[in-house]
Amino acid sequence: MTTTPTRGYTATKDQLQSRLRRIEGQVRGVEKMVDEDRYCIDVLTQISAIQAALDKVALGLLDDHARHCLRHGAEEGKGEEMATEMMAAVGRLMRRG
Repeated sequence: MTTTPTRGYTATKDQLQSRLRRIEGQVRGVEKMVDEDRYCIDVLTQISAIQAALDKVALGLLDDHARHCLRHGAEEGKGEEMATEMMAAVGRLMRRG
């Protein structure tokens, strides 16, 4: 029997899932707005809100990763490798648009 590894976000997993479900609902709302031919700027405003919500989720995950995963990685001698990996993820997050 295998156990699920503890991730940096494990302690707040319920909050994370709730936030992601709320974002999913926002995306469905934008789809409905397009279906209803709503004003372009209103749709764009909602997309901006979704992006901000996703950014907040991403920053929380990065924080959890830095405080939990990197610390444990450093204890196992993989700190430098994991820091490089995290910075590559940050770079990908910043390159959108």
